[in-house]
Amino acid sequence: MDIDFVRAQFPAFSEPSLEGQAFFENAGGSYTCAPVIARLERYYRQRKVQPYAPYEASRLAGEEMDEARARLAEMLGVATDELSFGPSTTQNTYVLAQAFGQWMKPGEAIIVTDQDHEANSGPWRRLADEGIEIREWRIDPETGLLRLEDLESLLDESVRLVCFPHCSNVVGAVNPVVAITAAAHAAGAFVCVDGVSYAPHGLPDVGNMGPDIYLFSAYKTYGPHQGIMVMRRELGNLLPNQAHFFNGDVLYKRFTPAGPDHAQVAASAGMADYIDALAAHHGIEGDAGARMRGVHDLMRAHETALLQPLLDHLRDRNKVRLIGPADAAERAPTVALALEQPGAEAARSLAKRGIMAGGGDFYAVRPLKALGVDPEKGVLRLSFVHYTSRDEIDRLIAALDEVL
Repeated sequence: MDIDFVRAQFPAFSEPSLEGQAFFENAGGSYTCAPVIARLERYYRQRKVQPYAPYEASRLAGEEMDEARARLAEMLGVATDELSFGPSTTQNTYVLAQAFGQWMKPGEAIIVTDQDHEANSGPWRRLADEGIEIREWRIDPETGLLRLEDLESLLDESVRLVCFPHCSNVVGAVNPVVAITAAAHAAGAFVCVDGVSYAPHGLPDVGNMGPDIYLFSAYKTYGPHQGIMVMRRELGNLLPNQAHFFNGDVLYKRFTPAGPDHAQVAASAGMADYIDALAAHHGIEGDAGARMRGVHDLMRAHETALLQPLLDHLRDRNKVRLIGPADAAERAPTVALALEQPGAEAARSLAKRGIMAGGGDFYAVRPLKALGVDPEKGVLRLSFVHYTSRDEIDRLIAALDEVL
């Protein structure tokens, strides 16, 4: 991957106020790529009117919103109307839980994990108040991993939905979405995948992977602060409408009760612009899906090459617990460390050395407790993406040696 080309697409790397600092809290939100910023500014300057009216500014506003939905859906391998935008992934999940709560009968079951960020756990667990049975697929307390055989022991004819993360925002391990989805479908259950921590490392081929719902956040995938949701048509038409009654026949509106943020939806097309620019620069050809798959593999190869030396450096250190796999090929570059000192304290020490990282529980209280980590103490989290350079990894390792 041409790292110089990549970094040139992100204004943050030429921003004087950020000079000399290496960004390792990407799991909390990535830098925004230039095409998204340009589209957002253009929308506010030229299109800031109610969209879909016949006058020119409004017509163009609506076209740009439709463009974003169509291009991102194509890259994800799903139909255009199966992709919708919402204020955040947490809000999208909350709305989904309301829909399932109305559709399901008391005594029917939902499976959740204790590996999830709370956004894909809490809303489903609350349905226990409505008589829905909640079953917990628990992680191995030593490794943090989910075992497929443990899920299979929870599945029966009462289960209507299985919810799990593509990868956890503290464990980092990439879960086998295809195999898990196949097991759930074989038992007659639908599948909801939280892809927030995976999508920044390359948008997945949701169409071929098979889940019925796939959720991720645009602001962690180089875009604006929006939640993006794939809802496959079969399930979307089965669940009760959560929007205005007159929008109930439009799949991408059924689960967005609030009006969309027009400018941010339109600006999300800049995410597709960026992916296409990466593909063109690196000679990746084909339709939108093929270009995305090529870019995905490019990103993952770069990240894996940078991640392994960091993992090797950390796993043998005394008084440092590396959470999740020590093999870079098995995880995302989101690395949580349980230390003697609180995670936030270590992050403050790194900040003095030009390393931007985070410390705390990261809304992953349940997995931390399951791993025997005190959420009050939290972890130090180091997360990066494909625009991170080898020099920044070297600077991080040197700073960690001083802090730890």
